[in-house]
Amino acid sequence: MLDSSNQVTQSSLSRDWTAYYSAVEGRPPRDTLLNALDQFKAESIASGFAVDLGCGDGRDTVELLRRGWQVLAIDGEPEAIARLHDRFQHNQHNLLTRIDCFETLTLPVSVDLINASFCLPFCPPEHFSTLWQTMVRSLRQGGRFCGQLIGELDSWSTYPNVNYHTRHQIDTLLEPFNVELLTEESHPGKTAVGEEKYWHLFHIVAQKR
Repeated sequence: MLDSSNQVTQSSLSRDWTAYYSAVEGRPPRDTLLNALDQFKAESIASGFAVDLGCGDGRDTVELLRRGWQVLAIDGEPEAIARLHDRFQHNQHNLLTRIDCFETLTLPVSVDLINASFCLPFCPPEHFSTLWQTMVRSLRQGGRFCGQLIGELDSWSTYPNVNYHTRHQIDTLLEPFNVELLTEESHPGKTAVGEEKYWHLFHIVAQKR
């Protein structure tokens, strides 16, 4: 149980995305994405078709493109897509972009990889189940999901517009998958823009059965 110093009010969580993009500019790709790509490499699959959901300024998209993947990069913020195009230097013919929100998201079929780095908690809770089903249906058999979900101890879990999950709920979500990585971390820390926060994270890489 968190003490009161780690609690936040029940107002909606809002983000200054410009400040966030500036704070994470130039950071390397996420470890969960690199783990998933290593899993494909072990199967002698060097590239494929990936969806980078909540792509931000493209820290993961650029790595996928560098490795020869075709990428559909999706974000709800026009600034994110603009920054992605501004920073992009490799094989732009392999890149498609789309501005879309979780509530209306559609995805292509037979996707090899869905990467969702730290974006899924921002799906409104009432839409999360539909979003998850959309992602599962989109992946081909043998395709992979990688990304993060937050747990019930996370500071953001008290915001009504943020979704969170218990370990048992995450195990249920992952029933259509063979889980290749599922690590949990829980500790005080800071956000990318320096805000104090308690983190309760689940890092996931899973292959669809």
